[in-house]
Formats: sequence, C-alpha cells, structure tokens
Amino acid sequence: MKSFVLAAFAFLAAVVLQAAAAESTWTTDFPAAQALAKKENKLVVMNFTGSDWCSWCKKLQKEVFGTKEFGAYAKEKLVLVEVDFPNGKKQTEALKKANDALQEKFKAEGFPTIVVLNGDGKVVWRQVGYMPGGPEAWISKLKSLK
Repeated sequence: MKSFVLAAFAFLAAVVLQAAAAESTWTTDFPAAQALAKKENKLVVMNFTGSDWCSWCKKLQKEVFGTKEFGAYAKEKLVLVEVDFPNGKKQTEALKKANDALQEKFKAEGFPTIVVLNGDGKVVWRQVGYMPGGPEAWISKLKSLK
C-alpha cells in the first residue's frame, strides 16, 4: 500500500511539473515588461487577444502558447504581455484603459494580433491572425528576429 501511495504521488508530481513547464508566464504590465526585456536582452511578445470569445485566439493559445516547447523557449528568451479584450472576464478599469491605449498605439485591429518588440521598443515583427505550424514555426520565427 505504501509503495502504491508513493507511486501515485510521484506520478501526480510529474504531471504537475509538466503542466507548469507548459505554462508561459504572461504579464499585463507593458512598461515593466519592456524594461525587463531591455535589461535582459529579450524580445517582448505582445498578444492582443479576445481570450474568452475569439476562436483563433483560443487555438493559438492551445496549439502554441500553451505548449511546453513554447513555454521553455519563452522562459529563456521572451517577455510575454497579454493584451486581452474579453467579453466575459472581469478586468479593472485601469487594465481596460491600458489595453485600449496599447491597441491604439500598436494598431491591433484584429484578433489575434502578435506584436514583437526588441528591448528598445522597436517593432521587429507583426503577425495578424493565426499562423499555422505549432510552436516550432513560432520559435523558428522568433529566433530569426534576434
């Protein structure tokens, strides 16, 4: 019985660790993200999304951003910013205002729109709509921007 409990615990721990590795850390604080990217010589990836209503945004999250491959790459090379325009999720007025300002500044007119900036804040790539190819295609494109 003791070995069964230990085996079950080990399995559960492995599942939790794998899930954590697949999750990238996204922020909503663009100024802090830009400062961190400059300090650590990373790219800023801004995801303009309608996370709870946009089917292509959900597909991008599931097939790319939510994968362990993308998560591992992002952890080392990227600072991730979610600029969300949900229908049902609650957001503070300050966050809504900040997201509206970013949408206007970066001219994100469709969802998803991905804007990639270098550490100096210069746009180095823009992707409007879903890009097929899974995490490999995205990682390859992001590597080419350095």
